[in-house]
Formats: sequence, structure tokens, C-alpha cells
Amino acid sequence: MNNPQITIRAKKLGLLIRDARTTERRSIKECAEAIGIKPGLFRAYEEGVHSPSLPELETLVYYLKIPISKFWGRDISSESASPVESLDMPRLISLRQRMIGALLRQERTKVNMSLRQISNETGIPQPRLKAYELGAKSIPLPELELVLNLLGSRIDTFFDQSGPVGQWMTGQNAMQKFLDLPEDLQDFVCQPVNRPYLDLAKKLSNMSKEKLRSVAEGLLDITL
Repeated sequence: MNNPQITIRAKKLGLLIRDARTTERRSIKECAEAIGIKPGLFRAYEEGVHSPSLPELETLVYYLKIPISKFWGRDISSESASPVESLDMPRLISLRQRMIGALLRQERTKVNMSLRQISNETGIPQPRLKAYELGAKSIPLPELELVLNLLGSRIDTFFDQSGPVGQWMTGQNAMQKFLDLPEDLQDFVCQPVNRPYLDLAKKLSNMSKEKLRSVAEGLLDITL
């Protein structure tokens, strides 16, 4: 019997996927082809019968040009109209699947939990958990979230960071943070003449408290 948490999350995720697809005016066939699966399986994702893996979801948001945070309750839209680079998506998904498996095993060993313990707590069969860790089988997102919650880990630490999709998502996050700034600060940042002040602020933010105190004391000596 499926864990109720997994079932509920799968249904909610399906609704969010459908909303994202229809908002961007893409067909099920287009989205399925973009992440390298059959249209029938993608339809099952939208219906909450099955769920995508994290690499599949990352690839989908890259294709639709939307922030991945949409699938965790933040409803924001991408301001970027740049075209999506053509990538070997099946290969990227396969690679990410193996990376996630390795990270999952690392998190499990860190808290000293066995596959049997996780299986007992989540209801996910032990052989399936082992296949997930080996990267032999993609882990549906609701199951990954459930396991990470049990291990005390966060889903965002598993997001792609260095690959082309991850770099795109990082750019989207940076754009959103900029748009969240007050208009006067946005205007300040956009003025080339203010670049030295921004560079100085960046250097100061990387200094230790002791170094900052020393700089402040030096400025006081100059002004007094």
C-alpha cells in the first residue's frame, strides 16, 4: 500500500505540472519529448498516477522556462525570453539520476540509517531504494522528498548546480532576487557609475567580523 504522503504529493505535483504546461501553451507531446518520455507517461504525471524524478522536473522547468520553485509553492514567472539551448536531455537525466543516487546514499550513511530502516519508515521496498541509490532506477519526486525528510535533508540541496540546466536555474533565481529588490535599489544596481560601490560592498561582505572592525576603526581614525 502506498504511503498517503506520497499519493497526496503526487496529485499536487501533477496539478502543478499541468498548470505550468498549459500556462506556457505547450502540449503533452511537446513536454514529453523534451524530457525524453512517452506522452502517456507524461499524462500520468499530470494525473498524479506516477511522478517525475527530480532530473525530469529540472529538465521540464528548463524547457518551459519557469522557476523550479513553482513546484514548492512559490508562484513566480520567468522574465527571461532567451531561447532554450538544445541539449542531450536523456543523457543529462541519466547522469543526474546517478548523481542523485550517490547523494542519497551519502545522506543516508551520514545519519547512519540502513535501507531496511528507511523502507520500514516510508513503505518503499528495500530493493527499490537500493536501485535508487545505484542510479539504476529514477526516484519519483514524492518518494525522494519523503526519504529526504526522514534523513533530515532538504530537497533544494539536491537541485542541479553545475550542469547547463542548473546554471540556467541559478540565473533565474538571481533574476528573481533582483526583481524582488525595491525599484530604487534596482535603479542603483543598473547604473554603471555605481559599479565600484557594488564591488566594494561585495568585498566587505566577504570579510570576517574582525577585519570589518579593523576597517571601521581605520575610517574613524581618518575622519577624526
